[in-house]
Amino acid sequence: MKRIGITFTQTNLKNYPAWFRPADLGDDIILVELSYLNPDEALLASCDGFVLTGGIDMDPVFYEGALDYPNRPDDFCPERDVFETNVYAYAKKHKRPILAICRGMQLVNVAEGGNMIQDLGDEGNAVHRKTGDTDKRHDIIITAGSILQGITGCLSGEVNSAHHQAIDIGHLPPSLQISALSDDGIPEALEYTPGQDLGFMLGVQWHPERMSDREINPLSFQIRKRFLDIIRTKK
Repeated sequence: MKRIGITFTQTNLKNYPAWFRPADLGDDIILVELSYLNPDEALLASCDGFVLTGGIDMDPVFYEGALDYPNRPDDFCPERDVFETNVYAYAKKHKRPILAICRGMQLVNVAEGGNMIQDLGDEGNAVHRKTGDTDKRHDIIITAGSILQGITGCLSGEVNSAHHQAIDIGHLPPSLQISALSDDGIPEALEYTPGQDLGFMLGVQWHPERMSDREINPLSFQIRKRFLDIIRTKK
């Protein structure tokens, strides 16, 4: 039996396990929750793949950012930041497949030494930051030859959007490459730079688990399918 560890978030947690339908999981994959509230090293070590979920901004101390900036949360959760950074480090070390969603993608960037744009400003937030409970929608352009292009078969597409921060493409770690951009140049997908023996990692800035068209949009269902296929075939 294979296990996928999904990191705990106080924001829309139920959407992540619900995205993995019983028909997708079959009788050979189960989902488990990994939480900074109850760290369990044995449970972590039992996982064959990991989903790093979305949620509030990372504490800026982890990337030497400003402590005060527009649209920052009232409180950060450094305990979660440390826990999930350790989850990521474990997965990377043991070459366990990683799917990093929204904040999860930003965490991978920071863990690898990258920097953040702490707020996109009025113009950027009009495109990317959700309004109330409603995600925005926008187009992306996918890099030809990227893992994302190979998974989805797409060079462009439409995704949902619910973020006000972004990876600072001007300070991208050499271990990472951007594999999709929005029309206004915001990084939308992240992969390991080719030539490294680090296993599978795909980061997406959107939320494939809650897209309204998730069962027909390849930028959701094909990502889920490939992630599960890799877990099933990994020794």
